[in-house]
Amino acid sequence: MASPKNKILRGVLFDWDGTLIDSYAADSSAYLAMFREMGIPWGLEQLARHYSPNWYRVYRAAKLPRARWDDADRAWRAQYAKHSPRLIAGARQVLVRLGRAHRLGLVTSGDRDRVTQQLRAFRLTRLFGARVCSGDTPEKKPHPAPLRLALGQLRLEPSACVYVGDSPEDLQMAKSAGVRAIAVLGPFPTEKRLRAAKPEFLLESIRELPEVLKHLCG
Repeated sequence: MASPKNKILRGVLFDWDGTLIDSYAADSSAYLAMFREMGIPWGLEQLARHYSPNWYRVYRAAKLPRARWDDADRAWRAQYAKHSPRLIAGARQVLVRLGRAHRLGLVTSGDRDRVTQQLRAFRLTRLFGARVCSGDTPEKKPHPAPLRLALGQLRLEPSACVYVGDSPEDLQMAKSAGVRAIAVLGPFPTEKRLRAAKPEFLLESIRELPEVLKHLCG
């Protein structure tokens, strides 16, 4: 039986926000504006402490009543739309390079409308053979269902893939799905918890990814 290191790597799947796109300023500004509108006295410190790609966890931590979640969603989207996030430095080059040798997938907690618009704006849509967004499965990260859906779309086995993300929830999702995880530090306030999770690989920059993948397949 081939060792994990020598197994052929067929698929590389990615988180979106914080991993490929620098959307923290837009995301945090939208949260703070939404909190003000909802009458919640939260600032960046509270948001950083409770941040999760599953924003309903943030709502629960902020003690936002369930009946107001839809209003909070609308407020957040309206504020986010005022911003124009940029790609993480080096992300485009890494995706183009990896796309020549591997099938690429996207598994994100972001809304499909928003993520689809951003992919088109950055001219990245065709690079991804699978694009799983919030609402495509009943479960959210860190549940493995979103990643399993993407693997099914790519027709790839979990053991032949890696997942790259910037949060502990990304690592947990990958582990639960049987996919090897690679953590990358990004702009979101997840570094402390990410390091505490002790990932097998922790990248300072997405630019390091191609060399790490060479190591895995060497």
